Amino acid sequence: MKDSYLGKRIRGGGYAIKGAWILLKTEPSIQVQAVISIAVCIAGFYFDITKTEWIFQVLAIGLVLSTEGLNSSIEGIADFVHPDFHSKIGYIKDVAAGAVLFAAITAVIIACFIYLPYLFPAFFS
Repeated sequence: MKDSYLGKRIRGGGYAIKGAWILLKTEPSIQVQAVISIAVCIAGFYFDITKTEWIFQVLAIGLVLSTEGLNSSIEGIADFVHPDFHSKIGYIKDVAAGAVLFAAITAVIIACFIYLPYLFPAFFS
């Protein structure tokens, strides 16, 4: 079973869970984003958002957490390869952080589309 197709998939899933747990335990930016994600989900239940709104919200949360995880990995590899300051490493890290910014801006826009009509119904009726 250990070297079977299914065994390898199960082991791979375990590594993924381990990686997600490491991110949550060690990366402050993921911790902040996880708290924001929980708060937004609580707001979703409070405002009883639609199934479609839930889909967009979950996708936005996944997008931000995923890009932040990739950014952390890229920064870790860059620091390992070249621990001292180097302009090309700085460029790589800045571009990875920029990807997180794009994801975060997208998530904020989605949140505005979902929650502003609930918060200010008079303006959206």
